[in-house]
Amino acid sequence: MIVPDTSNTTGQPTLPPPFSHYTLDTAFDEMLGSDGKPRPHYQELYHRLLEMPAETLYQRQQAANTAFLNQGITFTVYGDDEGTERIWPYDLLPRIITSDEWETIERGLTQRITALNLFLKDVYHDGRILADGVVPRWLVYSCKHFRREMLGVHVPHDIYVAVDGTDLVRLPDGRFAVLEDNLRVPSGVSYMLANRGVMKRTFPSLFGSYGVRSIDHYGQALLNTLLSLAPIGRPEPVIALLTPGVYNSAYFEHAFLARQMGIELVEGRDLLVHDNIVYMRTTGGLKRIDVIYRRIDDDFLDPLAFQRDSTLGVPGLLNAYRAGNVALANAIGTGVADDKAIYAYVPAIIRYYLSEEAILPNVETLLLSDEKQRTYALEHIDELVIKAVGESGGYGMLIGPYSASAQREEFRQQVLANPRNYIAQPTLALSRAPCIIDNQIEPRHVDLRPFVLFGERVTIIPGGLTRVALKRGSLVVNSSQGGGSKDTWVLAPPDP
Repeated sequence: MIVPDTSNTTGQPTLPPPFSHYTLDTAFDEMLGSDGKPRPHYQELYHRLLEMPAETLYQRQQAANTAFLNQGITFTVYGDDEGTERIWPYDLLPRIITSDEWETIERGLTQRITALNLFLKDVYHDGRILADGVVPRWLVYSCKHFRREMLGVHVPHDIYVAVDGTDLVRLPDGRFAVLEDNLRVPSGVSYMLANRGVMKRTFPSLFGSYGVRSIDHYGQALLNTLLSLAPIGRPEPVIALLTPGVYNSAYFEHAFLARQMGIELVEGRDLLVHDNIVYMRTTGGLKRIDVIYRRIDDDFLDPLAFQRDSTLGVPGLLNAYRAGNVALANAIGTGVADDKAIYAYVPAIIRYYLSEEAILPNVETLLLSDEKQRTYALEHIDELVIKAVGESGGYGMLIGPYSASAQREEFRQQVLANPRNYIAQPTLALSRAPCIIDNQIEPRHVDLRPFVLFGERVTIIPGGLTRVALKRGSLVVNSSQGGGSKDTWVLAPPDP
């Protein structure tokens, strides 16, 4: 069991301004060791900050905020009295990852996406892993993202997950672990790219001195991945990004990526299906579409097959897909593999298909459909995190140590009413990284979402979206609930 995050101010090393308010506790600190000294790869940043006047630091943070404002980089918060549209909250201080650490992350993510693709193909075809009892058949078939319509359907090149955003956390001992997989419509990569652009303009000399690996090729890498999925016999495939429209919280990202790749940005009303072929309406007539990078959930993709009242999708799209005339990234039905209950079986899935142990471990997880594990979780609900298996964005979650008794009782009743829908995990002491808070530098909890592409090969962009819980003491990093982000620097290997 991972210990809860509890502040410990005894025996704190004394730090100079602007680190006077910087405290160390049981969580792994990205910048400082337990003795208060900077880790080797953070030394240059640390000393630059010591030399920088507070006013200069403030001005650079304001310049970064202005850059996001001028670019219209926003996100949406629902259910907030202050309004929904916000400028992207960005912390100027980078999170730095060594080349050795990244090499482990890269190997672990490559292993994981390879195994999950094999799992999805097996689930929708032979079902060997279910017949062998490695993953319970009932657990897969009861997943709300399992699509019976995909049984026996051959997807292009057997690639179900072409775009993946896996959430990693660093444990108190410094190891990285997988918190959850995001395989349906993972988001956030545009913010990773925007963060880097702003960082280069705000701290150019520091960035240039660090030997940071480039992420600028993501757009081309994503385009190449999508091109590799095209149906056979389409030598010059046409690709489109399907968005729910301007009112979607991630619309900025949809427009950004379409522009980066030089492909069409379309809504469902821009497309039609005729004779199981997808066409785009243009001023010059109909144009065939071969690959769709969809940013719409399964339920809304095709009103003839799924949610009948959806106006976001394309009638007949499922039939065109099953006929092999169009590729979708990601495939319909991939959500079964990012169900948080299935997540608990990923180490076994890796072992089953690859005969390897997981390079990146899972976080300890209790399945509340199991009576013994459920009883334990409910008896310790004030210590654990309870999560709904199909939710994202920090919703459907109870953080026991930070909850009120009424909230715990509400979740207790929800778990008892539908135990399959919940898992429990320890309250993690997420690692902390330095952030600019009111002209001081203070630690805040962070996680990391690297982005993985799977086409002809696995491509992992050296970086990712480091999300930050900007509220003091908070463990919730999601922007929709008060979180922000920072640039992630992966250092190039040292010269031999």
